Amino acid sequence: MEDKEIILGLNAYHADSSAAIFVDGILIAATEEERFRRIKHWAGFPSEAIKFCLGEVGCTLEEVTAITIGRDPSAKKLNKAAFVLKHPLIAKSLWSQRSSNKDDINLLHEQFRLVEAGVDTEMVRGKLRFIEHHRSHLGSAFFPSPFEEAAILSIDGSGDFSTTMLARGKGTQIEVLESLDFPNSIGLFYTAFTQYLGFPHYGDEYKVMGLAPYGNPQYVDKVAQILPLKEGGLFQWPNAHFNMQNGVVSYPNNLPVVAPLFGQKFIDLFGPARQKEDELTQYHMDLAASVQRYTEEVIFHVLRRLHSITGLEKVCIAGGVAQNSVANGKITRNTPFKEVYIPSAGHDAGISMGSAQYHWHHDLGRDRVAPIYSAYTGSQFEDDAIAKFLDGEGVEYTRFKKDEDLYDAVSDALVDGKVIGWFSGRAEFGPRALGARSIIADPRREDAKELLNSKIKRRESFRPFAPSILSEHVSDWFELDEPVPFMEKVFPIKPERHAEIPAVTHVDGSGRSSTNATTCEMIHATIVDPDGVGASVLPRAANSPVAGCAGSASSDLRVFAVSHDSTTGLAGWFDAPNGERLTFAMLADDTSRFAVPDDAPEGTEPLGPYEFCDPLQAAMLNAITGHPYGPDLDDLGPGAPAG
Repeated sequence: MEDKEIILGLNAYHADSSAAIFVDGILIAATEEERFRRIKHWAGFPSEAIKFCLGEVGCTLEEVTAITIGRDPSAKKLNKAAFVLKHPLIAKSLWSQRSSNKDDINLLHEQFRLVEAGVDTEMVRGKLRFIEHHRSHLGSAFFPSPFEEAAILSIDGSGDFSTTMLARGKGTQIEVLESLDFPNSIGLFYTAFTQYLGFPHYGDEYKVMGLAPYGNPQYVDKVAQILPLKEGGLFQWPNAHFNMQNGVVSYPNNLPVVAPLFGQKFIDLFGPARQKEDELTQYHMDLAASVQRYTEEVIFHVLRRLHSITGLEKVCIAGGVAQNSVANGKITRNTPFKEVYIPSAGHDAGISMGSAQYHWHHDLGRDRVAPIYSAYTGSQFEDDAIAKFLDGEGVEYTRFKKDEDLYDAVSDALVDGKVIGWFSGRAEFGPRALGARSIIADPRREDAKELLNSKIKRRESFRPFAPSILSEHVSDWFELDEPVPFMEKVFPIKPERHAEIPAVTHVDGSGRSSTNATTCEMIHATIVDPDGVGASVLPRAANSPVAGCAGSASSDLRVFAVSHDSTTGLAGWFDAPNGERLTFAMLADDTSRFAVPDDAPEGTEPLGPYEFCDPLQAAMLNAITGHPYGPDLDDLGPGAPAG
C-alpha cells in the first residue's frame, strides 16, 4: 500500500461503536461492531469491525496513516469546570460515571492487540487523532454530501459536553458558528419522555416517533414548559424537571444504560409514569404526539437560526436527533432550506466515518471526492461461502442457477402472503434496512404489518414499515418527491393510494420514503419496457471477451456493446468511489422472432433486432447513467472494436 493515505476512523467506548476506513479519501468499508457481536448498541472497543475494515483494504495497522477517534476528552474544559462549580451534585455523578470510560480511552492504543496480537502499541499511539464528537458529526454530514457549500447542524443527546453545534461548510473546511453545552439538549428531552412513556432502553426513542401518529398533539403547550425556546433560535433546559444526580449514560459490560432522567416535578406535571408492561392508553399516544410535534418545532427553530446566520439554502444534518425521520421529512416545508443531506449513519456510529473525513479534509486540507449515496459498506458473502455454511448447519436450501428463477420464486411467495428474508451484497451502514438485509412482505396485505410485528420482529404492534419504490415512481405514490437515499425522511402518501398499500401506510397517512438506487436494483430486480420485455440489472459477470464486440473504457468504467449475428446487447461494470463494483448486462437474440407474419399487409418490413431492443436498451442506459456512481452517457458509446 505504498504512497496510499489510509485513515481508520473509530467510534470506541461509546454506544453504537463502529469502524470505517478510507484510502486516499475514498470510503472502502464502514460497519458497526454489533454486526459481528450480535449485541445491539455495543459500546466497547470495535475490534471485529476494525479487523473487517483492514481486511477489505488488505493492509495492517502499520500501513494505516492515521487512526481517528470521534471524541476529544480535552474539549470545552473551561465550560466543564464552570458546570462543576454551578452543579456539584450532578457533576459528581456524571464524572464518576465517565471515569472508567475515560480510562478506557487513555489506554485505547493497548486494545489494538485484539486486532493484531503482536502490534507495536506505541506505534499505534502515535497515529491516534482525537476529533471532537460533534465535529465528527459535522464531518459525517458535510463531506460526503453533494454540496460545495452548505449549512451544517449536529444535534443529539450530548458528546464532549456539547449537545448542538451549528456550522458552515465550504470546500474542505468547516467553521463552527455556535454550540450549546450540556444539559441543554433536545436529545435528552426526547429521551426523558421516552422513559416516561415506558420505553426504558437505550435507543428506544424511535418507538415514541412511531407511537405519535396514533395520538392528538393536545399537550404541546405543557410539553413546551420542559424545554422552552429562546429568542434567536436556541433553547434552554430547566433542570428542575429532571433528575441527573444518577448521571446520564453508563456502560456496564459495554452496553449503554440510560439513568432515569425525569424528576418529581416532571411527574407532578404529567402524572404517574407508564411502566413497560402497562397498557398504552390514549393519553400516552396524545403525549407522544405532543412530544413529537414540539420536537419538530425545536428542530425547525434551530434550523431557522442556522439559516439566518449562513444565508444558505442547503443544509447537512447529523447526530442522534437527525434520525427523527418524521421531522426530517418536514424540513423543506417549515424552514428556508431547499435541499437536505443526512448520512446513512447520522447517529453515533457515523462518527467513525465523520472523524476520518474531518481529519482528511479539514485538518489536512485534502480534496473532496464523490458524494456518498450508498450505505452498502459492510460485510458480504459469496454464494459458495453461504452454501458451505448452510451445509455445515444441515439447513435445506435451493440454489437457483438463474436470477430470474429466484425472482419468480420470491414474487410468487410474496403474492402467496409469505415473508421473505432478503440477504444480498454488502450490509448497510446505519440503522435502516435498505435492501441488503431486509424483511420483505406484500404491502397490499392489510395484515402484513401485524404479521411482521407480532411473529417476525416480536415488537409493538404500532411500529411502521417502509415501502420499497422505484425512484421514477415516487411521485405516483408520495405527495413529496425529494431525494431520500437512506430512508431518512417520512412523507405523506397520496390519499388515493392509502388503500392500495395499507401495510406501509401509517395511521396518519404517511410513509417512510427511500429512493436509494441500489435498493431499487435489488428489490425491483427487473427493468420493464412498455411492451413488457424485461432485463435483469442485478450484478453478474460481464468481463469475458466477446467476439465482434466494440467497447470503451475509462479509469473506473468498462463497457461492451455487442452485435454478433442475431445477438445484440450491452454489458460492463463501473467502480463506485466507495470501492464497490457495480455490474450490468443486457442481451437479446434470435432475430427469427422478428420475421414478418404470414398475414401481415403487403410491403411490411421485418422488425430488426436493434429496433426491438431500443426501448429496452434505453431503459437499461437510463438505469446505468442514473445511478449515483454511474458513468456519463457519453462514456457508454462504442469505441474501437475489441477484436
